[in-house]
Amino acid sequence: MEFFRIHRTIPFMRHALILNIISLLTFLAAVFFIATRGFHLSIEFTGGTVMEVHYSQTAPVADIRTALDALGYTDFQVQNFGTSQDVMIRLPVRAGEDTAAQSQAVMQALQAQQADVQLRRVEFVGPQVGEELLHNGLMALLFVVVGIMLYLAVRFEWKLAASCAIANLHDVVIILGFFAFFQWEFSLPVLAGVLAVLGYSVNESVVVMDRIRENFRKQRKASVREIINNSITQNISRTIITHGSTQMMVLSMFFFGGPTLHNFSLALTIGIWFGIYSSVFVAAALAMWMGIRREDLVKPVKKEGAEVELG
Repeated sequence: MEFFRIHRTIPFMRHALILNIISLLTFLAAVFFIATRGFHLSIEFTGGTVMEVHYSQTAPVADIRTALDALGYTDFQVQNFGTSQDVMIRLPVRAGEDTAAQSQAVMQALQAQQADVQLRRVEFVGPQVGEELLHNGLMALLFVVVGIMLYLAVRFEWKLAASCAIANLHDVVIILGFFAFFQWEFSLPVLAGVLAVLGYSVNESVVVMDRIRENFRKQRKASVREIINNSITQNISRTIITHGSTQMMVLSMFFFGGPTLHNFSLALTIGIWFGIYSSVFVAAALAMWMGIRREDLVKPVKKEGAEVELG
């Protein structure tokens, strides 16, 4: 399926050096901000008070957030769970206030809005639980990265696999760099978004590399640079359809999903655009500079004492 077909090859690799220098500087800046500023971790990681409240009708989530804003809270989470009448509220630790004092003040504010609200559960989540969640989340990220690298190593010749792995690492670090620089809240949904971007980015890289491998077999007289440019050009229509439809869905979450999905969709948006960029200008350019050749992908086989090329 194609919206259009481009008959002239676009010379993507013409500016690969400049763009990869920019990528390297952006990557190093992201690492610097992660190391120096760190992340603005959410309540799931730092600990706090968790409340469950119940309404007789659909819970007014927006009004609950307004009430918490009036109490001076900035880092809090409000979301439905189970039914539209049940709401979970997560509050950060406050100096001089214990869980009982926090829950009492919140319930007074909510009952002033709607008298029938009921407190179902309140408990304190300690920092140890947050540390465990952070550790488990980082381990999940590590296992995903290792799994992707093993898949690429089996699927492709090592130069293509290494370039894909570097490009995927580039995407993840830059996403984390954005969250460190702007101090956006880093929560479990954001971590889930980073893991989703890893899979999304590797999919785009695999599609590009597959086309490069296929064109090495078909275009025997073309240079490596021409084959890479042809391969990326041939994938443009597919890229527009895939990433355009995905971005529309993510933008709908960004604008209409509320605060719960805001940072999650923000991480996905950054990942989608950098995933396209890295697959074209980082992964393909690195494979070219590593010296990928037709002989690396089209292996000769011996037949009756003579070598015959597959392709």
